[in-house]
Amino acid sequence: MAITSLSTGLAGLQANQQGLAVEGHNTANLATQGYAPQTASFNEARPAGTGVTLSIAARELSAAQDAGGAPSGTDPATSITNSLVYKLGYSLSAKVIQAADERLGTLIDIKA
Repeated sequence: MAITSLSTGLAGLQANQQGLAVEGHNTANLATQGYAPQTASFNEARPAGTGVTLSIAARELSAAQDAGGAPSGTDPATSITNSLVYKLGYSLSAKVIQAADERLGTLIDIKA
């Protein structure tokens, strides 16, 4: 069980790190005319319950929406909010790994 928790936490770390990278890329291209912002889309890993993956293949143009005056179509407020969510998700995934590591250490000590 501790091993599964480690892999689930690692999958969460990787997905949130990639989500942060997507938002960083969108923010860096905020002033780029005609830039199509990327969207991070989380998917459940297979088999179910083993973590998450991130699909960044989906791109959407938000030029039709009010993008806060950005020529790229990127909404700065949405990008910042998403970054904060991914940062929190990364932190929580790290805590899952820490708890699994402590549990695994306890199991190993009991059997020794």
